[in-house]
Amino acid sequence: MHLTPDQIVLAQWGFVRISATLVCTWLLMALMTVSACLLTRRLAGPDQPRSRWQNAAEVVVETIRGQIRTVCGAKADTYLAFIGSLFLFITCSSVLEIVPGWHAPTASLSTTAALAISVGVAVPVFGVLSQGLAEYFRHYLRPTFIMLPLHLLSETSRNLALAIRLFGNIMSEALVVGMLVSIAPFFFPVPMQMLALLTGVIQAYVFAVLATVYIAAAVQRGEE
Repeated sequence: MHLTPDQIVLAQWGFVRISATLVCTWLLMALMTVSACLLTRRLAGPDQPRSRWQNAAEVVVETIRGQIRTVCGAKADTYLAFIGSLFLFITCSSVLEIVPGWHAPTASLSTTAALAISVGVAVPVFGVLSQGLAEYFRHYLRPTFIMLPLHLLSETSRNLALAIRLFGNIMSEALVVGMLVSIAPFFFPVPMQMLALLTGVIQAYVFAVLATVYIAAAVQRGEE
């Protein structure tokens, strides 16, 4: 049993390795891109009949927008694309576990680290856009310049914890499911697959909420 999809090497040329993590990540990005294009190709207006797919998509978008609004207030639409992409990527990565041969990219530390780095970059970007470059970076020197290393260490450890939390939860869930299915293949598959789907959605929600909180803290720091 492989602990992470990084250990599943599908092809290798010298030091270049094509792992299951890389393949599944690109497949997931392609699937999400194609799905988004198809869903938004013929959107109906407010007074026009809507398809079931458009209604489902609008429910998802409005739900994500509502969760962001509870943290960020009226500026939810500013962060909707970024937070929504994180949530949908992590959710779809886990949901597709029901497909034979699929390996969730989020069970790889390299993927979760990349997601955490994205959050780490987005936080100062949104902060600078909201407050301006000088004002945003001035908070690192408050109340005294001696606090600069502590502020940097705090943000670095925060992003590290974000990556490890998601990786540990997804990887351990996949490991437990695999062990139980191998022990009792006729009793555990369906319940454990349902539990895996629920766990994946919860982890996506937690990751997205934490990212939203970090962004809101950076933006609202200047407003205060």
